[in-house]
Amino acid sequence: MHRMKITLNPDAQMVAAVREGLAHTGGYCPCRRERKPENKCICQEFRRQMEDPDFEGYCHCMLYYCTHRE
Repeated sequence: MHRMKITLNPDAQMVAAVREGLAHTGGYCPCRRERKPENKCICQEFRRQMEDPDFEGYCHCMLYYCTHRE
């Protein structure tokens, strides 16, 4: 069985910048132009990636990192 682990980017400046952007946009991914439900953090794109047991990597805005372990 695979276990998913989500962590924050270890770059504190990146985390601060993205969180500032999230605060400014009302929780929408600051990297996306459109403010629609699927762009609310954690965005739909990353949620889908997290479902893939072979996916390992950052979300689009580089705030979160997903890894799967057995």
